[in-house]
Amino acid sequence: MRTVDLIQKKRNGGQLTDDELSFLVDGYCRGGIPDYQMSAWAMAVYFTGMTAEETASLTLAMARSGDQVDLSPIQGVKVDKHSTGGVGDKTTLIVAPLVAACGVPVAKMSGRGLGHTGGTIDKLESIPDFQTELEPDRFFRQVNEIGLAVIGQSGNVTPADKKLYALRDVTATVESIPLIASSVMSKKIAAGADAIVLDVKTGSGAFMKTLDDSERLAKAMVEIGTQVGRRTAALISDMDQPLGFAIGNAVEVAEAIETLKGRGPADLTELCVKLAAYMVLLGGKAERLEDAEASVRERLASGEALEKFRRFVAAQGGDPAVADRPEELLPQAPAVVPVRAERSGYIRRIDAERLGLAAMQLGAGRETKDAAIDYAVGLTLKVKLGGRVESGDEIALLHARREDAETRSIAAMVLEACELGGEPPEPGPLLLSVVTAEGTQRFV
Repeated sequence: MRTVDLIQKKRNGGQLTDDELSFLVDGYCRGGIPDYQMSAWAMAVYFTGMTAEETASLTLAMARSGDQVDLSPIQGVKVDKHSTGGVGDKTTLIVAPLVAACGVPVAKMSGRGLGHTGGTIDKLESIPDFQTELEPDRFFRQVNEIGLAVIGQSGNVTPADKKLYALRDVTATVESIPLIASSVMSKKIAAGADAIVLDVKTGSGAFMKTLDDSERLAKAMVEIGTQVGRRTAALISDMDQPLGFAIGNAVEVAEAIETLKGRGPADLTELCVKLAAYMVLLGGKAERLEDAEASVRERLASGEALEKFRRFVAAQGGDPAVADRPEELLPQAPAVVPVRAERSGYIRRIDAERLGLAAMQLGAGRETKDAAIDYAVGLTLKVKLGGRVESGDEIALLHARREDAETRSIAAMVLEACELGGEPPEPGPLLLSVVTAEGTQRFV
C-alpha cells in the first residue's frame, strides 16, 4: 500500500477502505507518512469530501491512535455532551448536575480553552482547590457514588487527531465537514460514552456561521455516532449573541450557579434543559422526550441539581459553599468598569465573536496553548438583543485587573459590538434544529 496511491484515489473522488484509512492515520501518527503527503490527502478530502462510512472509519482510526477509556466499571448508560464552542457557553456546569440528578451517570473528560475564554476545565479550576485530575479508580468510584465527575483530558487521547488538526490549521483545510466531524467524534468515542449529545452552535460567535453548514456538520457527526454504535443527537443552537450574560471563567461559574438555583438567564436555562432532556432520553431514564424534559425541570425546581453540584465540587476538593457564596469564594476582579450607551435605542445586533475577543484581551482566554488564564476577569452584559437602553445606561460591565487605557479601549470594543437601532429586531428561536438518526427537525 502506497500513500501516493491513496492521495490519488481520494483526489479522483474514490472511497477509501477501512484498511486504507487506518494505514494513513497510523503511518502519519508514527512519522512514516510525511506532512507534505498528509497535507495533499487533507486537501483532496477538502475538495472531494468523504462518505459517511469513510468518515466513521477515519474517526475510529483516530480514536484507536491513543488511549481509549473503558467506562464499564461505571453502572448505567453513560451519556456524554459536547459543544462546538461559543461565547458564554457554560452549559456543562449546569447540564451535568441536572442529568446526574435524573439518574444518568456523567463521566466526562473536558478540555481547556484556546480562544475567547477558558474551557470547562478552566472554569472549574476557578473554584479554589477544585481538582481536575483524578486517578481512574477514584474517577469511576465518584461517578458510581454521586453520579458525576468531570476531569481533564488525558495527554494521549487521540494523538492522531492532534497531529492532523495542527497540520490542517496551517494548510487551509480546517473547514472540511468530514474532518471536523471526525475530529470531534474521535475524542468522544475514545472517552468511552455509550451515547452522545452534541450542541452545535451557529451564528456570529460560532465556528459555523450559517444554519445550513451547522446542519451539515451535525448530520455528519450523528452519522458517525450511528455507524459506530453510539446513540447520538445534535441540537443546533443560536450563537448570534452570547449565551447568558457572563463571559469569562469565574463570572460564568457564578452564572451557572444562579441557573441551578432557578434564577439564571432564560436562554441559558432553556438550552440546558433541552440538552439535559436529550441526555436523559438517550440514557434510558425516560421513554419520551417530553417525560425527560419534565424530569429535568423537576430536578431544577426542587434544588436536587444544585445539591448534586455541591456534592460534585466537594468530591473533587473544592468548597461546596461556593454554591451559596460565589461572590466570596470565586476570584473577583479588582476593577469593574461600566460600558455605557452613547445614545438611546434598541440592541439590534450583537457581534458575539467580538465580545469573546474582548474577554480574551482582558485575560479570560488564551491566544496560545501555553498562555495563562486570569480566572477573575471577563465581562457581563446588562442587556441582550431587543433590549432598550437610554443614553448613559450600562450595556456591560468589564471585570478587569485595572482601569487604564487598555481597559478603556476594550470598553470601546464592547460598545462597537452592540449595534443600536430605532426598532427592536424580530426575535428568533434559541433552538434552531435537532438532528438525529431519524432525520432533521427545523424550528425556523
